[in-house]
Amino acid sequence: MLKNKPSAILFDLDGTVADTALDLSATLNYILKQNGRDEIENNLIRNMVGQGAKALILKGFSHTGSAPSEDQLDILLDQYLEYYLSHISDKTEIFPGTLELLDILKSQNINIAICTNKNIELTHTLLEDLKIKHYFNAITCGDSFEFKKPDPRHLYETCKLMSADPANAIMVGDSVNDIKAGNSAKMLTIGVTFGYTETPVSQLGPDIIIDHFDQFIHAVNNYGE
Repeated sequence: MLKNKPSAILFDLDGTVADTALDLSATLNYILKQNGRDEIENNLIRNMVGQGAKALILKGFSHTGSAPSEDQLDILLDQYLEYYLSHISDKTEIFPGTLELLDILKSQNINIAICTNKNIELTHTLLEDLKIKHYFNAITCGDSFEFKKPDPRHLYETCKLMSADPANAIMVGDSVNDIKAGNSAKMLTIGVTFGYTETPVSQLGPDIIIDHFDQFIHAVNNYGE
């Protein structure tokens, strides 16, 4: 149990709550192959994740040749979304310890949110497929507002939906967008080491680093001691 109950805990989705890398990789490689490009190794695609589908497509095509124009990118995005929606949870799994942690937090009536740059349709579909949507008091996505992580307003607005004080909230994520947003919002930031960031999470400046969610409660309870 958490000794000092936070107003809310905000979780990133891809690379934090759910290991989505294989399905994201399969989708990007499908689009690349359909458009005459070489496929990319899964371990490289893992490091491209975190800024939404359009950014992933742009990185993938730039990696395999010239970047698409804005018009081409819109067409590719439609292709990507159609394929990914049909395969969104083929190989995706919840990271170990996630369900146990969510159960503990819910038992303390702590507000829990998903704060992701994934779009609304994909996010809700995935959470429903994984059967964890009911845990979250708020779900905000890359197209929920006119801004998204690393903009701290994404976190502020998520807290607002739960009537939670951002100054007493926690942001949990795996990438620079998560940690930068959390730090800018003056939240306690927790970086997980099992996500998709190319830069080691230790170099991103989180307040706490954990290797597994079974370390979460102890790490937060002992922070600052």
